[in-house]
Amino acid sequence: MVYLMIKELSPSADEVIIVTSSLMKDMNSKTDMYRANAIRVLCRIIDSTLLTQIERYLKQAIVDKNPVVASAALVSGIYLLQTSPEVVKRWSNEVQEAVQSRAALVQFHALALLHQIRQNDRLAVSKLVTSLTRGSVRSPLAQCLLIRYTSQVIRESGVYQGGDRPFFDFLESCLRNKAEMVILEAARAITELNGVTSRELTPAITVLQLFLSSSKPVLRFAAVRTLNKVASTHPLAVTNCNIDMESLISDQNRSVATLAITTLLKTGNESSVDRLMKQMTNFMSDIADEFKIVVVEAIRSLCLKFPLKYRSLMNFLSNILREEGGFEYKKAIVDSIIILIRDIPDAKESGLFHLCEFIEDCEFTYLSTQILHFLGNEGPKTSDPSKYIRYIYNRVILENATVRASAVSTLAKFGALVDSLKVHTHLFYFNVFLSSLAYLCS
Repeated sequence: MVYLMIKELSPSADEVIIVTSSLMKDMNSKTDMYRANAIRVLCRIIDSTLLTQIERYLKQAIVDKNPVVASAALVSGIYLLQTSPEVVKRWSNEVQEAVQSRAALVQFHALALLHQIRQNDRLAVSKLVTSLTRGSVRSPLAQCLLIRYTSQVIRESGVYQGGDRPFFDFLESCLRNKAEMVILEAARAITELNGVTSRELTPAITVLQLFLSSSKPVLRFAAVRTLNKVASTHPLAVTNCNIDMESLISDQNRSVATLAITTLLKTGNESSVDRLMKQMTNFMSDIADEFKIVVVEAIRSLCLKFPLKYRSLMNFLSNILREEGGFEYKKAIVDSIIILIRDIPDAKESGLFHLCEFIEDCEFTYLSTQILHFLGNEGPKTSDPSKYIRYIYNRVILENATVRASAVSTLAKFGALVDSLKVHTHLFYFNVFLSSLAYLCS
C-alpha cells in the first residue's frame, strides 16, 4: 500500500530525494517483492538525472533470476522509454537476454520493450522477427506479440506477385499451436492481410470453424467475430461455416448469436433469405439496440445484394420499426428503408407507405422531419401521389411546430410538382391562413 501511495501522490522535486533514498534501499532488499515494487515506483517518480544513477541496478534487474523482479524492470523500461528513450536504448543487450527467458511474462515484457526500442527502424524490426520466428519464443503471450509484429513486417514489405509472402509459413504454423490464444491471433492476422487470397484464407477459416463448436463462449465469440469480418470481403470463403453458424443463432450469449446471424446474412444466398428472416423474428426481441443496429445494417446489405427479395426484407424492417426501440435503432431502420427506396425502384411504393405509417405514431421529431422531407422529394414522382396527402396533413394538425413546418413544406412540394393536387394545396393553405388568423384574434 505504501508503494501505491507514493506512486499515486507523485512527490514534489524537494521531497523526491528522501523517497528515492528509501526506495533505493528496497531495491537492494533480500525480499524479491520489495525489490520489484521499489523498481516500479522509483521509475514512476524519478527524472532523467536520477535515472542515470540507478541505471546499473535496473540493467541487473532485467536479467534477474526472479521473474517478478525482471518483469518489474522491463515494464518500467516500457514506461521510461517515453520520457528517457536514450537511456533505455542502452539496455538492448539485457533486454535481448530477457527475451530468451523461460518465464512467460518476462519473455512477453522483454519482447514488447525490445520492439518499442527498435520500432522506428524497419530493418531492425525485420531482423528481430526473422530471428524469433525460428522457434525461440515459447510464451503464448509473447507468441501473440510476435504474430502481430510479423503481420506488421508483412504489410510493410508488400505483396509478392507470383510468390509467397515473407513469414507467411510462420503464421500458418501458429495455427497448429497448443495455445488457443495463439491460434486465434494467427487466424486473425492471416484474415487481415492485404490482398489475402482464398488459398491463404483456407487454413485460417478451417481452424475458426472448429472453434465455432467450442464449449468456451470466448472462443465461439472470437471465431465468429473474425469470420464476420472476413464475410464482408470474402463471403464465399466463409460459406462452408454456415451450418455451424446457424446453430449459434440460439446461443445463450447474445453477442455470439448476433454475430452469427449477421455473418449468415452476409454469406447467405437468395434461397436462404426467407429462412433467415423467420429465424430472426423472435431473435430481435432478445438483444440490445446496439446489436439490433448491426442486424439492420446486415439486412440492408443483403437486400441490395438480392433486390428481388426486397418485399420480405422490407416487411421485416417495417415490422421492427413499429416495435419499441431507441432513437439510434429507429434511425438505422429509417435510413435503411430510404437507401432501399433509392437503390431499388420497385421498392419505392411499399417503402414510402411503411414510412408514412411510421410517422403516424413517431415519438422522434428528427425522424418525422427526415421522412417528411424525403416524402416531399420522392412522393410526387410516384404513380398516385394523392395517397400520401392524408399522412402529411395529419402531421400539420397533430404534431409539434417543427414537424408542422416540415409537413407544410412537404405539401408545398406536392402542390408545385403535381398539377392535379394544386387546387387541394391552395385550399389547404387558405385553411391554414384562416386558422392562424383565428388564433391571433383570440
